[in-house]
Amino acid sequence: MQQAGVKVLRTWGFNAINATELPSALESGLTHYQVWNSSTWVLNDGPQGLQRLDNVINTAGKYGIKVIVAFTNNWVGYGGSDLYVQWISGAGKPHDIFFTDPEIIASYQAYVKTLVERYKDSPNIFAWELMNEARCLSDTLPAGPTCVPGSNTLKTWYREQSDFVRSLDPDHLITTGGEGHFYWRKPAEYWFNHSLVSDYNYNGQAGEDFDHDMLLPNIDFGTYHLYPQSWYPELDFPGSNWTVENWGLKWIDEHIKAANKADKPVILEEFGVSGLQNKSTIYPTWVQRALDTRHAIMPWQFGELGLTEDGGNRIIKYADAINHGASPNDGNTFYINQTAVWNIFTRAAKIQDARSG
Repeated sequence: MQQAGVKVLRTWGFNAINATELPSALESGLTHYQVWNSSTWVLNDGPQGLQRLDNVINTAGKYGIKVIVAFTNNWVGYGGSDLYVQWISGAGKPHDIFFTDPEIIASYQAYVKTLVERYKDSPNIFAWELMNEARCLSDTLPAGPTCVPGSNTLKTWYREQSDFVRSLDPDHLITTGGEGHFYWRKPAEYWFNHSLVSDYNYNGQAGEDFDHDMLLPNIDFGTYHLYPQSWYPELDFPGSNWTVENWGLKWIDEHIKAANKADKPVILEEFGVSGLQNKSTIYPTWVQRALDTRHAIMPWQFGELGLTEDGGNRIIKYADAINHGASPNDGNTFYINQTAVWNIFTRAAKIQDARSG
C-alpha cells in the first residue's frame, strides 16, 4: 500500500460471532472481537481478537498510513448490526430497531467506547466511522414501518452516535460510512418494463438523506458508495441507452454538489465494477471526475497476492477465502498484476499527494 501511494486505508473494527461458532473459530484461527450468547456480548481482546486490530493499526503507522475504523456493519458480514437485534430484541423484529431501541444503542455504544478508548491516542487513526452502509433494511431483516422516507430514523441515529463519539474523542474525525442515498422531494425516476419507477437511491426509502446528514455538526466529512452495475441490473444490458459509466459520473457530481453546499469534504469511499475490461475503461473517467472535483477516493477493494496461510488456500467466512495466494475477491478487488487498473489508482495517488504537499 505504501508503494502504491496509499495514505489512508479503511478497515472493519468489527468481527462478531455467535457462541456456537466459537469452537470452530478457535480451531481455525478465525478473528473475532465479540462473542454473542445472550443479550450481552463478550469482548475478545486476546491474540485472536483485538490484538489483531492492534497489529493492523500499528503496522499501518509504520508505513505512514492512517486508518478509518468502522464500528459495525449494516449487513450480516462479520457479525453486523443484526446480531444486536436478534440477541437483544429477539425474533420477529425489523432491522431498523437497531437505530431506535435504547438497549441496543447502549450495547453498540459500549463496544464503540471500547474501540475509541483503545485507539484514540494513536497517531495512526484518521477517522471513526459509525456504520458501514446503514439502511432501514438489511440482508437478513426487513425495514419496519417507522423507518420510511422522511422519518429521519438514520439521521437521528447519525446525530446521536456522532455526538457520543465526539464526547469520547474530541480530536479525530467522524463520518457516517453511508452509501450516500438521497431523499429528494421529487426523486429521480426511470422507465422499466413499461412503468415509471421511483429510484431507490433518491426517494429516501433506504433511510439516508445525504444532503441533510452532511449538515450534522459532528459529521466531519461525507462518504458515499458507487455500484451501479449491481444496483441497476434491470437497466444494464446490451443495447440499453443506460450506461454504468454515465450513471456513475452523475452520482459523483451530485455528491460533490451536496458536499460543497455543506462546506465539508467528501470521500468516494467505495466503488466497483466487475470484469477487468470494465474496470480499465470505466474507472479512469470516474477517478478523473473525482480528481477534478477535489474528492478523495477509496476504491473497493485493495487486494494482495502471494499470501501463504494454509498454503495460500484458506476459507474464512461468508464465502471469503484466500484462493491460490490471493486475498478474497468479490469481483471488485484489484491486484498489482492488473497493470491497467493498478496504474489508474497509483496515478491518482500521486496527484493527490502533490496537491497535499
